[in-house]
Order: sequence, then C-alpha cells, then structure tokens
Amino acid sequence: MVPGAPWDGDRYQQRFDDLAASGLEVHGEADFVERWHPASVLDAGCGTGRVARELARRGVEVLGVDVDPSMIATARRLAPELDWVVADLSALELHRRFDLVVMAGNVPLFTPEGTEGDLVRSCARHVAEEGHLVAGFALDRGYDLTDYDRHCGQAGLVLEGRWATWEGEPWTAGGTYAVSVHRPDSAAMSVRRPDPAAQSVDRPDPAAQSVHRPDPATTASTGST
Repeated sequence: MVPGAPWDGDRYQQRFDDLAASGLEVHGEADFVERWHPASVLDAGCGTGRVARELARRGVEVLGVDVDPSMIATARRLAPELDWVVADLSALELHRRFDLVVMAGNVPLFTPEGTEGDLVRSCARHVAEEGHLVAGFALDRGYDLTDYDRHCGQAGLVLEGRWATWEGEPWTAGGTYAVSVHRPDSAAMSVRRPDPAAQSVDRPDPAAQSVHRPDPATTASTGST
C-alpha cells in the first residue's frame, strides 16, 4: 500500500468477509505458500491479515507488516495473538529472517514509484538462506517482470519458478498477472546448478495440488491482503 494513502481496515476486511460468505475461496495465497512448507512467514504488505491469519491457523509462525495503521488495527483486532507491525516495507528491518516472505495483493504496485527496488531489497534481506520470496501482482500497471527480476537479481535472488495464477496455472509470455518465486542465489547454487540451455526451474507440480485465488479483479483493485 502507498504510504500516506487513506484506508479503512474494517471496511476493507468486510469486502473479503462478504466474498467468503458468498462461497468464494479466499485463501489461495495461503494454499500456494504452503507448497514450500515454511515454518515461518513474513506477510509483507499484510493489510488486515487475511493471508497471515490463515497461515497461522495452519500452524505456521507468521508476522504481518503493513504501512497503514488502520489495516494493522483491524488485523490486531481479529488476531491479537499474532505479531503485527506498522512499517514502511521499503525500509523494514526486523533483524531476523523467515523461511518465506510473501507479497500478495499487488504489493509492489502500491509502493511509491521509484522505490520498488528498495522494497525488493528490504524483503530479500528477510529471506532465510534457503528460503523464498513469493510475489503476485498485475503486469498492466507500469511495473513489469523485467524490472522485478532485475530488482530481485540486484538483491541477490534468482528465479525459481513463475505461474500465471495462484492456482498454479502455467506462465506464458504476455500474461497480465504473475506469481513469481525467487530464492537466494547462494541457495540455488548449493541445491542444484540448472542447465542454462534447458532453462528449467525446480518447482512443485502445479497439477499436484489445486490452489484457489480470489477474483483477480478484486485483488488487483485493492492491492492489499
């Protein structure tokens, strides 16, 4: 979310409550994250904590960070037992690392223009040595995968896999939404050295587990979780 932008956490949360009440699956991001079996997760740009609360319910240690006090106030009201932090992600320093850092809900699109690299570097330094950075965002808002991959590379991360949706649908060039998984370069080299000619990536089988994502139009329009 954009620092300083006005949001109402309770009203925002109500939108997802209404979607869930209508029968829509709203925990696709949590399903996707669980494929990597993390013991600890940083929900970067957590909004009202929808993803963080679901991961905690499944037994994952989770910490949520958002720049908006109203969003964090709602998150604390709904899950006071969890750790919530009000902070600008582009300058975040928690002095610890996580098995996985997730940016769901178009988080890179809601940071001020020109600070996307700072956002990625900040998130990357909270990724454990063999951990992952997961981000899903729309590609028609002025920040594309070329820039994102470049910023990840500058932060010492390499691409592990990319999908078109949180359901795990295969990525194809020209898509309008992408879920990208990066890992520290040192971990990539210690685990395996992929054949550059094959351009293969070590990733879970998308068909092995069905993952559901909220309506892309809804998520894209809000940019927070």
